[in-house]
Amino acid sequence: MKYAELAEVYEKLESTQSKLEKAKILSELFERVDDKELEMIVLLASGKVYPSYSDKEIGIATKMMIKAISKATGISLKDVEESFRKTGDLGMVAAECVKSRKQVTLLKKSLTVEKVFNNLREMAEVSGSKSQDKKMILIAELLASAEPEEALYIIRTILEELRIGVGEGIIRDAIVSAFLKPKDMEEKKKFTEIVDYAWNIISDFGEVAKIAKESGIPGLKKVKVKLGQPIHLMLGEKAKSIEEIIKKFGKIAIEYKYDGMRAQIHKKGDKIWVFTRRLENVTKQFPDLVELCKKGLKPEECVVEGETLAIDPKTGYPQPFQNLSQRIHRKYGIEEMIKKIPIQINLFDVLYVDGEMLFDKKFIDRRKTLEKIVNVIPEKFQLAKEIITDDVKTAKEFYKEALEAKQEGIFMKVLDSKYVFGRHVDGWYKIKPIMETLDLVIVAATWGEGKRANWLSSYVLAVRDPDTDSYLPCGMMGTGLTEDMFQAMTDALKPLIVEEKGRDVKVRPRIVVEVAYQEIQKSPNYESGYALRFPRLVRIRDDKGPEEADTIQRLKDLYKSQGKEG
Repeated sequence: MKYAELAEVYEKLESTQSKLEKAKILSELFERVDDKELEMIVLLASGKVYPSYSDKEIGIATKMMIKAISKATGISLKDVEESFRKTGDLGMVAAECVKSRKQVTLLKKSLTVEKVFNNLREMAEVSGSKSQDKKMILIAELLASAEPEEALYIIRTILEELRIGVGEGIIRDAIVSAFLKPKDMEEKKKFTEIVDYAWNIISDFGEVAKIAKESGIPGLKKVKVKLGQPIHLMLGEKAKSIEEIIKKFGKIAIEYKYDGMRAQIHKKGDKIWVFTRRLENVTKQFPDLVELCKKGLKPEECVVEGETLAIDPKTGYPQPFQNLSQRIHRKYGIEEMIKKIPIQINLFDVLYVDGEMLFDKKFIDRRKTLEKIVNVIPEKFQLAKEIITDDVKTAKEFYKEALEAKQEGIFMKVLDSKYVFGRHVDGWYKIKPIMETLDLVIVAATWGEGKRANWLSSYVLAVRDPDTDSYLPCGMMGTGLTEDMFQAMTDALKPLIVEEKGRDVKVRPRIVVEVAYQEIQKSPNYESGYALRFPRLVRIRDDKGPEEADTIQRLKDLYKSQGKEG
């Protein structure tokens, strides 16, 4: 397929706000592409060249992209920078520069989807000395053959800012429509659940689309765990009280809720993979955890889950998650970090053992299986602390014990609950000593005045719309930060600025913050339709990416939980 055809589809998607229409446009695209290109086109429609769990990234910063556009088109660096200041969109800048480029390439070839895809993947593979120069050459090669509309979307894809309003929900619906052909709404709902099931297990819509096309519903139902490809997680709901849960379910499992990094661990022989709750591959950052898994996991193959803590070597108490996050994002000096920040893992679930998937097993049975397959290494590789009780007093004493051990609180888990991806009722409930919070993305900010003049000190917060992969503002926060935190936040946000008008800036949605608030109100002033009253920072969520921020539906549900409708 010519890349120009895909660019035309991008234009159509960008020009419509209707989720149904977007799904229809993509469905028609998926139907007409050949088998060889289907997986690439599904990924490209998501604005990616690798599944989201991959640890590979193109790694092109804004300044470098400005240089690449200038070099490829012959437009001066100054003019490219000026154009970017005006538009805040380097894709549009590239399109304009290509339109008026001073260098004309002889024997210019039409770009194909495969050529663009392969060049972008090659950028992610490049490493070592002069890697940035090699990436510049790969970008220039594409721009030399690109028409303006193609340049627009090539640059946006490289920067992960496709801006066509397509998220997971629309990709999923397009796959259902293209390859499963539901006859009515009831069948559509059923088929959507089947596609969701397959995607939750293999975490790659490109692969899901291929299976749907080749073998339909039977193939999707037979999807198996692939070791090395992370599984989407089951999440807990906030509970109002211990009494409420015991009254509803009776006897229940109660575990410590650890303040650490949730780790999904895959084992295949001597090969170990470690994924975070964001499905990031952090195996290289935790060689000590890898060694513990080799010693502590008995099966030849398995997938287990646990919470990894940073441990203070002097006291034995857990260190704050922020300390552990230094290891999560560290690519160099790993051996030094192992000594500085030792770890402990507390395992709480098992999803797969030697060819058998355990999602449909009861929690109590999965826990028994977990106990059988683990060689406990005290204080290092162990099971999450647990009791089973229907006595409120005993449960409260256990909760108090968890807090005294400097943990976050407790999880209350329904004994016969299955492992269901995402949040759901009648499964896991968390009890913490603080009110319900929201994980939100910063999408804009304002330069301060007076003492705060050198800081971005007011932040526009947004929830995520998973269908359109967009972020909807719901409030502004400027409290809960120390001077050091304002400086750190400014340092983090400055490279993400895409538009600046006076004191106000727009930033790429990358930074996630946990926010407390007094209440949620309806508001016409924000795109979400809601506003947080008195939001304040609880912590920066280094362990979460924007795709894990709370959704508009969660905001609506919390609004209703206040006793309000709408």
